[in-house]
Amino acid sequence: MSLVNENRLDPALRRLVAVILLGGIMGILDGTMVAVAVDTLVAEFHSSLSTIGWVSTAYLLTLIVTIPVTGWAIDRVGAKRLWLAGLVLFVAGSVACGLAWNVGSLIVFRVAQGLGAGILDPLVLVLLARSAGPARAGRVMGVMTATLSAGPVLGPIVGGIVLDGLGWRWMFLINVPIGIAAFLLALRVVPGDSPAEGRPRDRLDVIGLALLAPGLAALGLALSQTAERTQITAWQALVPLLAGVLFLAAYAIRALRARKTPPLVDLRLFAHGSFAASVAVIALIGLATFSALFVLPLYFQQLHGYGALKAGLLVAPLGLGAVLAGSLAGRHSDRIGGRNLIRLGTLLGLASLIGLTRLGPDTSIIWPALAAFGAGVGLGSVGAPTMGGLYRTLPAQLVPQGSSVLYMLNQLGASIGIAVVALLMETAGNPLQGFHHVAWLGVAAALLILVTSAFLPGKHTESAAEASAEAVTEGASR
Repeated sequence: MSLVNENRLDPALRRLVAVILLGGIMGILDGTMVAVAVDTLVAEFHSSLSTIGWVSTAYLLTLIVTIPVTGWAIDRVGAKRLWLAGLVLFVAGSVACGLAWNVGSLIVFRVAQGLGAGILDPLVLVLLARSAGPARAGRVMGVMTATLSAGPVLGPIVGGIVLDGLGWRWMFLINVPIGIAAFLLALRVVPGDSPAEGRPRDRLDVIGLALLAPGLAALGLALSQTAERTQITAWQALVPLLAGVLFLAAYAIRALRARKTPPLVDLRLFAHGSFAASVAVIALIGLATFSALFVLPLYFQQLHGYGALKAGLLVAPLGLGAVLAGSLAGRHSDRIGGRNLIRLGTLLGLASLIGLTRLGPDTSIIWPALAAFGAGVGLGSVGAPTMGGLYRTLPAQLVPQGSSVLYMLNQLGASIGIAVVALLMETAGNPLQGFHHVAWLGVAAALLILVTSAFLPGKHTESAAEASAEAVTEGASR
């Protein structure tokens, strides 16, 4: 039953939105706080940048693999029970991270956090869509997007405050009171449900999971080892690279031949040209955004000598630009066409990223802050129209799977971006040269988005938009 009335959101729905977003924002804040702490963690554990990059990469890869399992488990466990379990797992992982005694233990405990986030992130959409219903789905999703997009703004600032005042362990321990409050409120506010009865239940693709998870992890390890050894031809990099390719190739063969058990990621979705283009753009956005979030604090800390808080404040314009642009882009894409808006945003992001390639150690801090804001506005203008294009072109029955693939590949792009940044910084002659290399990586991603935009859908009618919104809501509620 939808918790709405004709004119505004029902108070019960407003409470539900607040409680769900309280739990959902933890992982986003945590990820962006860790980006500010990279330099601190390198010094704390006397480790390399590429190894510390695994603190974020392990989390993101685990989250990616967990998302499709969560989609399979909703009807078997019930959304509320799964949500509560995700909160417990994320908080437990946060406590363990805060107590980590070396970098290896921290990476392992981040995997536990990633499992919790992989449960919570897709459930945010499912719980809110089920309760809002089609009549208020757009408004509720707008609130959700605006709130969760604040993570890249608040994360670096909160991370800087915590690092300067309390130490790196409290970046993780701060989740404990938030998680406990989210759990207790969810017990009261989130509507109870039970596993679906009388509906055919697909079996979990266990073999697919056993191929996909190590395949992704092996590719990440290959990038990390390339940075450590400064060459791709070292056996420590070649062995995991070959293993990753073999695992993922085996998964692709199995997924394309699947008949009885649906694959975790149905590769036949990519037969839809506009879907493949949309997913490519979203993955490139993840790569460019997380590359910038990872490297900008290092620029301010290593080349300007700033502390974590000041670096966090100077990185925040990137997220602020994305929030401002994202809240407007979806609304105006129907009027001027998603493809045109994506191109305009990409050109702005491209110009800003080119500006970052010109920075030096004596450059006034106002210029990198402005360039970060411009990059945020540009990239933020691309995401919402691209997602709208995807939902307009996929048949309704493919929307749930398409949504999972879209989010997974966005996070995969982010994890690859972090690993490549570590590689570029480790192999560069000096920190400034490494920073410039990362900025050129962002330029390359923006150019690829510009090229790919030609394959995205253009302007659409209002009736098509309404049909798309209904398909998204129906898909999320399944």
